Amino acid sequence: MSLRTIAISAVKFPLKSRDELSPVLMALQYIFITPELNEKVFTLLENKVCGGKKKTGRKGMDLWHILVLAVVRNGRGSNWDSLALDANHNSLVRKVMGVHGTEFLGEEGEQFPYQSIVDNVKLIDEPLLQETNQLVVDAGHKLIKKKDAEILSLKTDSYALETNVHFPTDLNLLWDSLRKCLDMIEKLQELIPMPGWRKIKSIRKTLKSLFRATSQKVFKGKDEHQKKQFVKQYLEQARLLEGRAKALITTLPQAAGNQDIVLKHMAALEGYKKYVTKFTDQIERRLLKGEVIPAEEKVFSIFEPHTEWLTKGKLNRKVELGHLLLITTDQHHFIVDYTVLDKQRDAQQVDPLCERLKKNFGSKKIYSHSFDKGFWSKDNLAKLEAAEIEQVVLAKRGRYSKEDKKREGGSIYKKLRNAHSAVESNINMLAHHGLNRCMDKGLHGFNRCVGLSILAYNLHIFGNILLCKERAAAEKREKATLSLAA
Repeated sequence: MSLRTIAISAVKFPLKSRDELSPVLMALQYIFITPELNEKVFTLLENKVCGGKKKTGRKGMDLWHILVLAVVRNGRGSNWDSLALDANHNSLVRKVMGVHGTEFLGEEGEQFPYQSIVDNVKLIDEPLLQETNQLVVDAGHKLIKKKDAEILSLKTDSYALETNVHFPTDLNLLWDSLRKCLDMIEKLQELIPMPGWRKIKSIRKTLKSLFRATSQKVFKGKDEHQKKQFVKQYLEQARLLEGRAKALITTLPQAAGNQDIVLKHMAALEGYKKYVTKFTDQIERRLLKGEVIPAEEKVFSIFEPHTEWLTKGKLNRKVELGHLLLITTDQHHFIVDYTVLDKQRDAQQVDPLCERLKKNFGSKKIYSHSFDKGFWSKDNLAKLEAAEIEQVVLAKRGRYSKEDKKREGGSIYKKLRNAHSAVESNINMLAHHGLNRCMDKGLHGFNRCVGLSILAYNLHIFGNILLCKERAAAEKREKATLSLAA
């Protein structure tokens, strides 16, 4: 606390606002002012962010500021620039952070530089977010009536979360690799003398022209002989640059004072050169020799190499690039479990999902658990029934036997299967919390983005419960005032 700032417990929220930020911030305030929850959350943050670090050097950001800003970014589905603006100029966010100045002493308070925000928010990782989400869900269940919270009705589904990549073809992936090789060579030119690269801009222009011309012929041309001629020219120039980059890596002179930066650029150059080798080989095999490239050899982005090619059979979108995200929601719309699937599919997830639910909610009874047809298998049905779930809603693929018709013909089963569509609205809500397309880089950044968005989503649901209670209390006070006035 400071005399210059407004107490976090004294922050008031607009009860009629429909913006997603108000309930998220209200839930964060509840975490801060509830001693038991506060202690658990800050213990997790301290162990992760401060664990193993000496108490010396420059003062970093407060743990509370890191958590609030991380949630606000994903809660609004915004970028780092918008987050910096909120951190320094959004009064409601600053009040919850505890840095908004009072009117008496002036509103100038602590400011947060852009790079400090980025560096500190990235200290939060996915295991920490898993545990924090579990705390928020447990606290949310305690706010609800006791009878409703003791029994869970779960729904599980998955959807494709996209990575920030363009649609891949082997021709444009080769061009990406070539231009990044040239970028690294230009950066090295600024640090050390490199003879023989005076015409680097001309090389870039030639390669780009060849890439565009080859793409036009391959995808829109009809003359097969002409297609192969353009492909051969494109590959010839690509291999020429590859050879020059290889010679540069082996013969590059030492740089006084900049050795670490030079080595960093050299490592990047070598990585992009390997991609050039890979894609020239694949283009030659596919377009010149007529081979089919096996799926396990393919890379769909040189910037996000973990990206998967997903085909879920959707009518409007046949192909998506990213990873499948599996979520499980309860009857109160909290996401009680989630995981990013790495080259796995829905039907393989039932067994590990049951184990996680047993670990996290072993004291609570699962009344029903619904899935779509993508999860069907006889083994999965047997595992779910063995988990003592009263109503297992798992639609069968293919032809139905008499037993299947009997199992799926009951009125309760049909009602629960119809209610399963609620998980689609939860997925749509997640898309508004930063999980339409992940803009963070790398698989680690992808997992962190998922965890933060799930946390923001659960805090939104949590905050909506708090807002309903506040609105009811406000209406009660208003009625009491009117009755006294009458």
